[in-house]
Amino acid sequence: MSSGPEEFQARAGKDLMRGIDTSVPHSARIWNYWLGGKDNFAVDQEAGDQYARLFPGIFDLAKAERAFLGRVIRYLVGEAGVQQFLDVGTGLPTEDNTHQVAQALAPECRVIYVDSDPLVLAHAQALLVSSPEGATAYIDADMRDPDRILGQTVSLLDFDRPIGLLFMGVLGHITDDAEARGIVSRLVEALPSGSYLALNDGANTDAEFNRAQQSYDDTGAVPYRLRSPDEIARFFEGLEVVDPGVVPIPLWRPDLGDPGAPRAMNAVGGVARKAWPGDSR
Repeated sequence: MSSGPEEFQARAGKDLMRGIDTSVPHSARIWNYWLGGKDNFAVDQEAGDQYARLFPGIFDLAKAERAFLGRVIRYLVGEAGVQQFLDVGTGLPTEDNTHQVAQALAPECRVIYVDSDPLVLAHAQALLVSSPEGATAYIDADMRDPDRILGQTVSLLDFDRPIGLLFMGVLGHITDDAEARGIVSRLVEALPSGSYLALNDGANTDAEFNRAQQSYDDTGAVPYRLRSPDEIARFFEGLEVVDPGVVPIPLWRPDLGDPGAPRAMNAVGGVARKAWPGDSR
């Protein structure tokens, strides 16, 4: 009996996991654990729980970031008409990935994922499958090298049409502010007019969150910089910020069906448009 696509993808994912060290925690797997995913191990769960003991809101924050991504993609495809996406710093696949949300609205959407982590790339290549009408591709590149990203993207996306550039919860890996803004600016500069930048990141507005992140950094893990809301807003300088602005992510265009009033959270995000020359809109 032939295997179905889900069984094939699961087997491919297991094959690609061979040789990956599962004895030490890994940031992408920890985030996957916080999201309720299955691509993590006991060591990742232990590290994630240690973080949560200092900042219990991390599970809700991870889910809020994923929900924000979904709302952003639905806005860009459904209202702004964007059908091409460059998702920088992909992370491990889970539910409602960028291409799944986009192609559910417009099957012809093209999505390029960018990451330099072999673990992430292995899972992405095995599990992220495009619709027949659209396309999904994976670039092995570090976000610190925007020219390499652009060099591999020009043949995959149409730079005569708007592109949605996504940085979802990843810019804290670039701890130097000038370097982080330079990376975003270089990629935005290369995009065609009418494109959009969408990003969110953790904010340093909560003492428990700050302590938990510092404790994690002190383990020798790759550090992550929590920025102020004003510092996060500066990534959008020179662009037309979409209403309601750069705000706590649950407050960005909440779904009408969400129960109760959305509450503020220690992550800030927004969406902004690169204007056409002479465009006064």
